[in-house]
Amino acid sequence: MSEQHAFFMRRALMLAEQAAAADEVPVGAVLVVDGKIIGEGYNQVITRNDASAHAEVLALRAGGVQQQNYRLVNSTLYVTLEPCAMCAGLITHARVQTLVFGAPDPRTGATGSAIQVINHASMNHRVEVVSGVLAQECGDILREFFREKRKKAKNLTEFKN
Repeated sequence: MSEQHAFFMRRALMLAEQAAAADEVPVGAVLVVDGKIIGEGYNQVITRNDASAHAEVLALRAGGVQQQNYRLVNSTLYVTLEPCAMCAGLITHARVQTLVFGAPDPRTGATGSAIQVINHASMNHRVEVVSGVLAQECGDILREFFREKRKKAKNLTEFKN
């Protein structure tokens, strides 16, 4: 793993922590061009009442504004969790050069874990994919978040009975 990948993934993890603090699924994303962050985001689906407010979407939107172009060629997107189909399609259409993600998502991951959207034969753009960067840390924040959710739900159920 390159030091640069680890550096930017750590920033994405910090953003994931902000999502968790807002009671959102803890996923963070950082968009980089020439070693500089041009966009970042964390899941805000509940906060914004917007099903598309995934970390990747918010980072790419910010990057598009910063670059004044929706095509984000020569960019690298760092995400703590393997992107879903919606985000994978967006990454492709935005012409992101490289996707670096931490934890795989066997339920909805769209780089091959559950389905293959990134680099699907029908797509007209190819994205370099680097997986498993700080995978343990990226998975741990998600596992802890959902462990706490289940614990709270169990306590609430027991309290009602």
